[in-house]
Amino acid sequence: MRRGSVADAMLLVTVCLWALNFTASKYILDNGFEPLTYSAVRYMCAALIFLAIVLPRERSLRIERRDVPLVALAILLLFGNQLGFVFALDLSTATTVALLFGTLPIFTALIAHAYGIEQLPSRFWIAAALSFSGVIFVTVGSGESISGNIWGDLLAVAGAATWAAYSVALAPLMRRYSPFRLSAIFLLGAAALLLVAGAPQLQDQSFDLPASVWLTFAYAVIGPLVITNLLWFTAIDWVGPSRASLFANLQPFLAAVIALLLLHESLTRLQLAGGLLIAAGIVFSRTRGQPEAPR
Repeated sequence: MRRGSVADAMLLVTVCLWALNFTASKYILDNGFEPLTYSAVRYMCAALIFLAIVLPRERSLRIERRDVPLVALAILLLFGNQLGFVFALDLSTATTVALLFGTLPIFTALIAHAYGIEQLPSRFWIAAALSFSGVIFVTVGSGESISGNIWGDLLAVAGAATWAAYSVALAPLMRRYSPFRLSAIFLLGAAALLLVAGAPQLQDQSFDLPASVWLTFAYAVIGPLVITNLLWFTAIDWVGPSRASLFANLQPFLAAVIALLLLHESLTRLQLAGGLLIAAGIVFSRTRGQPEAPR
C-alpha cells in the first residue's frame, strides 16, 4: 500500500509536469524562440542530461540488429510528434492543443487494432465517434470560421496520432530493453533529426532572450523530458500501466485549465463541448484489455 501511494504521487507529479509543458512551450514560442530551434535545442539538452543519468546504470545503449528498423521507426515517429506539437502550439492556443491531444488513447487503440495487437469491442467505435466529433467541435470553436486555426489544430491531431503510433511501436521493444535505455536512444535520435531540420532556424535564431524565457526553457527540458521519464517508468514498474493510464487521462483537462489560468486564453462553448465529447469517448472506451499508452 505504501509503495502504491508513492507510485501514485509519482504519477500525479508526472502528469502535472506534462500538463504544464503546453503552457511553458507556448510561452517560449511567443517570446522569441523559433519552433524548430526550440525543439532541437530542448531535445539535445534533455538527451545529454538523460544520457548522463542513465548510461552509468545501463552501461551500454546497444540494440540488437534485428531491432534497428523498429528503433528507427520509433525515432521517426517521435520526430514527427515533436514537429506536430511545436508547430501546433505556434499556430494555435495551448488550450486547444491540449484538448486535441486528449484523442491520444483513441488513436493508440485504433493503431493497435490495425496491426492486430488488440481486438476492440463494438462499444469502442461509438467511443471513437464521440471523440472525433469532439475534435470537430474543438477545431470549429478555435476560430470564427473553420479556417481560423485549422492548420494548428490539424497538427495537434497529427501530434497525438504520431505519439500513439510511437507508443505502439515501443511495446515490443519494452519486452527486450529497459525503458531508460530506450528513452535515451529515442531522445538522442529525435534530437539529431530536429537539429538537421532546424538548422536554418538555428542560424537565424537570436539567443538574447529574457531571463523568464530561459527559466521556462530550463523547466521544459528538465521537467517534461527528464524527470517525467524517470518517474513514469519507475511508477509503471511498481503498479502497472493500467493504473498509470488513469492518471495520464487527466493530462488534457489539466493542461487546458493551466493554459486558461496562466496564459489567459479563451475557451469557446464549442471547444468546451468538444473537450467534453473527447473525454466522454475515453471514458466510454475504457474496457478490460484496452491497450495503454503513456504520454
